[in-house]
Amino acid sequence: MTEGPLPRHDHYIAGSRHAPNRGDYFESVNPTTGRACYYAARGDAVDADAAVRAAHAAFHDPAWRDVTQTKRGALLRRLAELIAEHGEDLARTETLDNGKLLTEMRAQLASLPEYFHYYAGLADKIHGETIPGSHRDILNYTLREPLGVVVAITPWNSPLLLTATKLAPALASGNTVVVKPSEHTSASLLQLAPLFAEAGFPPGVVNVVTGHGDEAGRALVEHPLVAKVSFTGSSETGSAIAGSCGLRFVGTTLELGGKSPNIVFADADIDNASVGIVAGVFAAAGQTCVAGSRVFAQRPVYDEIVEQVRTRAQAIRLGDPLDPTTQLGPLATAGQRSRVEKYVALGVAEGARVVTGGGRASVDGLDGFFFEPTVFVDADNGMRVCQEEIFGPVVAIMPFDTEDELLALANDTGFGLAAGVWTRDLARAHRVVSRLDAGTVWVNTYRSTSPMSPRSGFKNSGMGIEQGTHVIGEYTRLKSVWINTGEGPADDPFVLRA
Repeated sequence: MTEGPLPRHDHYIAGSRHAPNRGDYFESVNPTTGRACYYAARGDAVDADAAVRAAHAAFHDPAWRDVTQTKRGALLRRLAELIAEHGEDLARTETLDNGKLLTEMRAQLASLPEYFHYYAGLADKIHGETIPGSHRDILNYTLREPLGVVVAITPWNSPLLLTATKLAPALASGNTVVVKPSEHTSASLLQLAPLFAEAGFPPGVVNVVTGHGDEAGRALVEHPLVAKVSFTGSSETGSAIAGSCGLRFVGTTLELGGKSPNIVFADADIDNASVGIVAGVFAAAGQTCVAGSRVFAQRPVYDEIVEQVRTRAQAIRLGDPLDPTTQLGPLATAGQRSRVEKYVALGVAEGARVVTGGGRASVDGLDGFFFEPTVFVDADNGMRVCQEEIFGPVVAIMPFDTEDELLALANDTGFGLAAGVWTRDLARAHRVVSRLDAGTVWVNTYRSTSPMSPRSGFKNSGMGIEQGTHVIGEYTRLKSVWINTGEGPADDPFVLRA
């Protein structure tokens, strides 16, 4: 049987499909099979300009500008309902695109409507306040206003979920948005895009441009009509975006890399801790910013933790992510697998020892980018494999003795995204949490999330807030208004009135 031609996906701009300016498309590969599965439009500066101008026009169009906050909430609720209706198809698209388990993608898509429902409810709670002054004839109040055009640049590991964390609050605040997904995972965003029109959003409020970061992405970031950039990805790219935006005083929200510590004290439930370690680093094949890739186990339980994690890692079932029995799918790209291979070799060269895994994995009938769950011991926190983000199924387990020693080791990294603590001692938990340099800390759990809970990164792990009510400040500007309610002029026009 001869396979038909691969589908071609165009940009989504101003409510309709748009072919790329140069007519170029790039290939996207299914990481499970290693074969091309579709072509996506290769956007350039002209495509980026068209999308931004469409968003800018929509922002000023009364069809969006004059929509009440309550009506914005209703549109978001309708969108949430449509996402729920299309959840299975969207989940399968993401699995085929990035190799994550279908069971995990189904769970993500089941939670996705919650983000839009949450911000739908928040839409008409965005308001200013009145401020008392020294003079009763002066009224001072504040306004919370949308910024304008927001550019959202999203990664390949959880395209729809991480887009929702940006889109939902941006739209609830009244902005318009241009999304640039990773060139490795364009399909699900393009599949989602028409649902905005179906939900009732005016054309141009949400646009999707696909392409490479150095072409479409850079053009979007540098566009003079862009008021805000929200980016999730590597610290290196985030730094470049922050530098570019800083030159033009454009705001940024950056969720960047991590090298998160997962800490086990001797009094912890060791079985639960070992399960949490395995889930914290091997879920999504380690391709998550919050992966607990540095494990610190207190010396009395160090050997037991190593043995349990090694045994559990060896038992992980690799396979087709569409198979419900699979526990670990492929890495998202061939380049990502090569990167993980290089880091494993580097760890061995630095003196660490592999107790399980360490190489490519073979899966019957599949020629995808599989890699074995890998556990390092005899590692030192100063090694590159303990300091640099690998973004793969690789963990290093290191011992510690005292709480102060642990805190010094855990915080000895350029990152500060997340951390995990396993202990039965509640006083210790609070004490350690307060001293960890991490935007999110889990105690006796790992990778829990909710649209209601704010997320941020310290140090090289980013800047700004995502999720929760605090994120509204990222997508609005605060205006202070002063009104003289008296009948006469000011007492002295050359003296400021406090």
